[in-house]
Amino acid sequence: MTRFLELPSFRSIATAGFAALALSITVATPVAAQSGQRGQIHIQKVCPSTTFTGAPGSYCTITISDLAAIPANAARVYYDEPSPLPIGTVAFADSKVVLYAGPGNWAAGRCTVDYSNGLGLCTMSDGTGTLAGFSARFDVRIDFMSGITYWDGTYAFSPLPPR
Repeated sequence: MTRFLELPSFRSIATAGFAALALSITVATPVAAQSGQRGQIHIQKVCPSTTFTGAPGSYCTITISDLAAIPANAARVYYDEPSPLPIGTVAFADSKVVLYAGPGNWAAGRCTVDYSNGLGLCTMSDGTGTLAGFSARFDVRIDFMSGITYWDGTYAFSPLPPR
């Protein structure tokens, strides 16, 4: 009795290939958004004059972060309106911001800082990628001597709606 090797049909190969392709292009929901994660957050950033020029698109680099979704020395904060805004005798920074944590991973927000004392507030409302569902409220403190800006506050990842 001769045995023949049975080859898979074209149909089963095509079905398996399509399933693999569909899985490879599916966008995964970030784990943080799935779990509804929340807590305290502490970030430090620096704004050297080479990257924070006062023009739209200026940015600061996050040097310390205790949240994995915002990687230190890779994440940046981009400012849409970084030039000081005079309000009476005080100069304020009041700008839309993008917290950029890598390609496809960002959150949108707003920051307002009183330059007379270096104190302010930043809020983030939502994001994409690893920052999908992210919201935060940061108390801002600029240390003018060291050039370090401290963001301390609370954050949450809201569960995303089903797709």
